[in-house]
Amino acid sequence: MTAITASAVKELREKSGAGMMDCKKALNETNGNVEEASDWLRKKGLASAAKKSNRAAAEGLVGIAAKGTVGVLLEVNAETDFVSRNEGFQKYVQTATDLALEHGESIETLSTTAYPDTGRTVAEELTHLVSVIGENMNLRRVKRLSVEKGVVTNYLHNATTSTLGQIGVLVALESDGDAAELSMLGKQIAMHIAAANPKSHTKEDLDPALVEREREIYKEQVIASGKPAEFADKIVDGRLRKFYEESVLCEQVYMIDDTKRTVAQVVMDKAKELGTDINFKGYAQFRLGEGIEKKEEDFAAEVAAQLAK
Repeated sequence: MTAITASAVKELREKSGAGMMDCKKALNETNGNVEEASDWLRKKGLASAAKKSNRAAAEGLVGIAAKGTVGVLLEVNAETDFVSRNEGFQKYVQTATDLALEHGESIETLSTTAYPDTGRTVAEELTHLVSVIGENMNLRRVKRLSVEKGVVTNYLHNATTSTLGQIGVLVALESDGDAAELSMLGKQIAMHIAAANPKSHTKEDLDPALVEREREIYKEQVIASGKPAEFADKIVDGRLRKFYEESVLCEQVYMIDDTKRTVAQVVMDKAKELGTDINFKGYAQFRLGEGIEKKEEDFAAEVAAQLAK
């Protein structure tokens, strides 16, 4: 077998725009011939996919799946909302989500998992899909929750199908209680999370830097208002309590009924009703495109630029 040199890999990367590992594989397949390797990449769709990889992808789908004591969320992004309605893309996200139930510890693990009936991995199948559909796509994030006993329930908002949508929520309840009752409670809490969008599960889970920033803002507001200094700390503490009630799931007023109970109280009351402990282990929520800077497209300018070439 011809030895693959670093310079050959570098040349092929510059020529094709493909990743280093793909370039090495292509050179191995073509005995180090850069031109043939370039053609090999094009045939596999890897070169065209790489050229699209720097384009912003903030649309796509959130996949959700739950089975007994395990649940998973997966976000796969694309450039436009149009792709989320593509049957091939939907099938890919659905299949990858199902695989994540068993292999969803991390994106890295999921990426290297075999994709059914293709001879490709999950990541390689997505690269293939990029070349077919013509948009940049990426496996953004995955979250898997499990309990030893009890249920992991799910809720999907702005659904495209029964398991694909824009906002996905998982709720993990550990308990010996009736599974049907736990599932109903978990579903309702998940609906609350989708509507209220808490920042954390408990006060202890909140980022200390965020809490300190809020404290400083409230303190400056009190000083600016001219309130007596001896009252400042009490006023700040009161505003922080209000911040917790708005931001922390267990401190939020439960939105599913009008009893004015907190989410934590709702869980405690259900535990008393079932006659057993309920450990609210945690939750996860994915909001499609959250945190991704979306590029504003000027299509007229883009067309004009193409015509000027």
